[in-house]
Amino acid sequence: MEASFLTAAALIALAGAVFHGVVGGKIYMGHIKASELMPLTQSLSLVSWQMFTVFLVVSGATLLCVAMKPDLALLAYPLLVGNALGAALFLLLDVTGQASLLKLPGMYLMGLTVLLGWLGIARL
Repeated sequence: MEASFLTAAALIALAGAVFHGVVGGKIYMGHIKASELMPLTQSLSLVSWQMFTVFLVVSGATLLCVAMKPDLALLAYPLLVGNALGAALFLLLDVTGQASLLKLPGMYLMGLTVLLGWLGIARL
């Protein structure tokens, strides 16, 4: 296992979580509060936004643990699959015209986490 790839993947996910949760959260909340959505819908939208932040934190923390203790490598696979599916979802929604998501860092963040995480685990 290549700990440096796993550590890089973990740091990317954790940095993404900080940026998404703090900076992105403030921007997002400004848009949501200015919208005409009902208060419950606004709250649920914020929960959805911050659940992605939580997923990034869990991904980063788990990959860091695997980098420090390679015998925990199996823990990384579900997170790598989740990140891969998330990146694919960004791409799918963009190409089907749902939104212009390729301008946002989410797909690239999740894709890079998968790539580096997989490279780290594949070197067992």
